[in-house]
Order: sequence, then C-alpha cells, then structure tokens
Amino acid sequence: MNLTLKSLLALVLMSGPLLAIQLQKISEELRDRKDDAAVEVIVQLANKVTTTDTSKVQVLGAMVQRLHTSFNGMTLTLPASLVAKLSDDPNVVYVTPNRKVGRMLDTAVATVGGDLARTWGYTGEGVGVAVIDSGVTSVNDLSGKLVSRVVYSESFVGGLATDGYGHGTHVAGIIAGDGDDSLYNGVRKLTGMAPGVRIINLKVLDDDGMGTDSAVLAALDRVLALKTKYNIRVVNLSLGRRIYESYATDPLCKAVEALWKAGIVVVVAAGNNGRDNSMGTQGYGTVNSPANDPYVITVGAMKANGTTSRADDAIASYSAKGPTMGDHIVKPDIVAPGNKIVSLLSSPLAQLAVDYPSTRIPVSYYANNGTRGLSTSYYMVSGTSMATPVVSGAVALMLQKEPALTPDQVKARLMKTAYKGFPSSSVAIEPTTGEKFVSYYDIFTVGAGYLDIAAALTNTELAQGSAVSPAVSFNSTNRTVSLVLPSGVVWGTGVVWGTGVVWGTGVVWGTGVVWGTGVVWGTGNPQGTGVVWGTGVVWGTSELVAESTVVGEN
Repeated sequence: MNLTLKSLLALVLMSGPLLAIQLQKISEELRDRKDDAAVEVIVQLANKVTTTDTSKVQVLGAMVQRLHTSFNGMTLTLPASLVAKLSDDPNVVYVTPNRKVGRMLDTAVATVGGDLARTWGYTGEGVGVAVIDSGVTSVNDLSGKLVSRVVYSESFVGGLATDGYGHGTHVAGIIAGDGDDSLYNGVRKLTGMAPGVRIINLKVLDDDGMGTDSAVLAALDRVLALKTKYNIRVVNLSLGRRIYESYATDPLCKAVEALWKAGIVVVVAAGNNGRDNSMGTQGYGTVNSPANDPYVITVGAMKANGTTSRADDAIASYSAKGPTMGDHIVKPDIVAPGNKIVSLLSSPLAQLAVDYPSTRIPVSYYANNGTRGLSTSYYMVSGTSMATPVVSGAVALMLQKEPALTPDQVKARLMKTAYKGFPSSSVAIEPTTGEKFVSYYDIFTVGAGYLDIAAALTNTELAQGSAVSPAVSFNSTNRTVSLVLPSGVVWGTGVVWGTGVVWGTGVVWGTGVVWGTGVVWGTGNPQGTGVVWGTGVVWGTSELVAESTVVGEN
C-alpha cells in the first residue's frame, strides 16, 4: 500500500505523543541507550507479575533474574537496545537500571533514654528486626544462653550471609548487642538499644560494602514472606544511593512503602553528604533514596560528644539535609546519636576495619583487666548508618510495650516526643584538615528533633491518620518556604499534633513557614536556591555512588 504525504504526516504526528509516553516509562539513564550491551533493569508493572509477563520478556530476549512481591516488578537482563520495546507493553509502568546501593553505644543509648527503658523492663523481646545490610556475623554479643538471636540469615549477593565488610554486624550490635564481651570490672557495658529482639539477617551488600537495587528489593520481598513467622515489625536500612527520580517512581521507595502499609516500620539512613557544597546548597538537598520516601522514618546523625547529657550534643556536619531533591519532602524526620559509635566488630579482618584502622579501639576502652592491645570484639564507626539502628531499636521497645501500634502511630509519637532544645547553630571541625562547617538547626537538618525513647515510651497519645512527611514549597517573591500538608495527615489536626508541636517553634516560624528569613541561602546564594527549588532538577547522574563511610568528626 502506498502512503501519501498527508498520511505519512498524520502517522508522524500521532507517533509523537506515543513516543513521549513510552519515554516517560523509562528512566533517563536508559532512554538513549541504542547499544546491545547487556543491562540489568527493574521493571515495574501495573498488575501482579504473571507467567504471561515473564513469557513476553523472554520472547523479547530478556532473562528474568528475580520476581518481586513487595511491589509488582521484575529484575531482568537484556540488551540495552531492547529496553524501549519493554515500554510498548501497557502493563509496564516504569523501567530503571538495577542501580548500586551502599553502606552509608554506651553513651548513645543513655543519651536517648535507652538505659531507662531497660530499667522499665523493655528490651524489645518478641520483636523481629530485619537488618538489610552487609550481613550479620553471630558474634558473642548477639547470642544468649548459647542461642543466637540472629534467627534467620540469607544472602542476596551470593556466598554466606556472614559479614565480611563489617557494617551490618556493627548495625546489629547497636540494635541488639547485649554487651557480654565488655563485662570486665565495670568500666562500661556496651549494650545496644534492644538486646531482646530477634535479628533477621538479610545480606544485600558484598564484602566491599556494595550492592544493587535488585538485591535490596529481593530482601524486602523476603521480609514480607517472613513477617508472620518472625514477627518482623521493623526494617533497618543503613544504606542508600543518590536520587534519580521522584519517590513516586523509584522502585526502592515503592517497595518500602509496601512494607509500611503491611504494618512494618521502615527506618532509613538519611546519608552522609551534609558537607557537600558542589551544588552551592551548603549540603541541603542531599538526602539519599529510599530515605526520601515520605512514609519511612528518615534518620540524621548527632554527636553525643562522649557524654550522656544532651546539653553538649551537636548535629554531625556530614548528616544529609533536606528538602529531598525534586519532591521537596521534609527530611530527615528525626536525629539520633551517630558519631563515633562503638559497636560490634564482625572480625578483625573485616574490610571496613582494615580500610580504616583508626576505627579500632583499645581493650582498655571497656575493660580494666590488664589486657593490652586492640579489641577484637568492638570498634568505632560514624555516620547516619549508625544513627539509624538507634531509632530502629527504639521502635522495637515501643512495639514490645504496645504491639498494636501502627507504623504511622510509631512515627508520629517519635517525632512529637523528640527533644527540641537545640542551639541556633554550631560549628564542626574536620579532624584531619581543620576545615570548619557551620550547621543550622532548621527543619531540614534536625527534622522534628532528637530521639527521646523515654518520652516516647511514656507517651500514650495515638495519632489518627497518616504520618507521611510533608512537602514544602518555595515562594520566590518573599523567599520563604512553607509546609504543604496533604489531606488526612496527622500533622494538620490542631493542638495535639500540629506542626508547631511536632517540629517545635525552634524550627518552624510563623504559620507553617520555615526559614522565613532565608537564613541558609538568603539572597546571596542564588545558585543553591536554583538547584533545590528551580525547575531544572539535578537528579543523580549515571555514576553510581554509595554512601560514604565516615570515621568521625570533632
């Protein structure tokens, strides 16, 4: 059949909108790929995955690596040039690369009231906490009466689920260590937040501390499958990656939301990029994914400065700050001790301890028994990755006391009862270079405040409604930033749960207005303002960067 010029033009005009719709289904990193190199992708579907879906992609030339149940999706391997054909299927919602993700106690526990919780009889007993990390080695402090509290282990990166990197065991110790190896003449007992919990060990990071979206998604799927058997009520994600698109289409965010809606509290590290001024934002807009999801509890890091008093505590300058890129969600939600945290060492040969020998501590730190040399049981690491399990342990204590609490009620109560007595600003000094970093205690730096587990345990108020973190909007005329509260959220219900109560008058000024005076960027920093609030959103690039490891700061 011969086509006239008019009919050809009509076909071109009709294909324009269709092509635009197809491209909207593909993340930016994949849209221009025309080569035949094999790529791993995560395909989000509108409906549950069926054998018809898997058959279709296999006929196309794809290999199915994993099916995901926490959301409707698959991990596939196929030639990059065929990705566009995936979007032809009306059941395909969005296609992303299988991106890389990475790693991101004594004074810490007492600072947030964890010691009081133990005197009241709360240890998290009966609560299952899933640690999705670099694996957990069942060292002595995670065992009691010769029975390990690591009740389930599985690796999604091949090999054993033990911790060759050293990150996951440290995280698990902050949550559940019983301090048995530190019981020497009473110098200090290094006990975690909730030493009675059961740890579900899901390894998604290899022995170099790196992993992929697909591995994390598979672990989240497993949490749903094991939820009832092990009473999994909490998931700890001390990992993350850069934000590449809105949380509404990010597969990690969609999966953590599914767990949240299934009754599981998801606690996520904000990230360690708070010093990053490469975009002219003074570290604002640096929160990672999936910490950018409005449902989850996102945690920033404080410095306890070696004491159990909050009076001398300060925000860690590396703690990532909101608002989230693109969606402008208020993050973090809460902060907790994360700097120079002593917890469990999986092995003296763990890669993290080898790469950063200054993390090793002497036995004399906790033992007065004449032993010299470095500890083989504990070491000291810093980061929002360490602050996150402090909050996860606190959540386990709350759920032991009140098992019927929903994730939204847990989050709302933690945020309302958080300590809000901050200074207006503080200065941190990088120990190796002497560089100074000024931090301001606004809503995008400390969220609703500093974790206070004793206050959360004694509070009995039940929030009714969603506790999703609000978004904010920027008024370019008067340079103010205002909270945007969606309908049905608990924060808009007045005196008990109003914004001034939850976030405090120290971080919210006026009627729902934050940063009324433009204290951080002001009129002198249009670059930073344009990056975060401008129309040209700076998403993550194709470079896959893991959360940095932090040794500590002064």
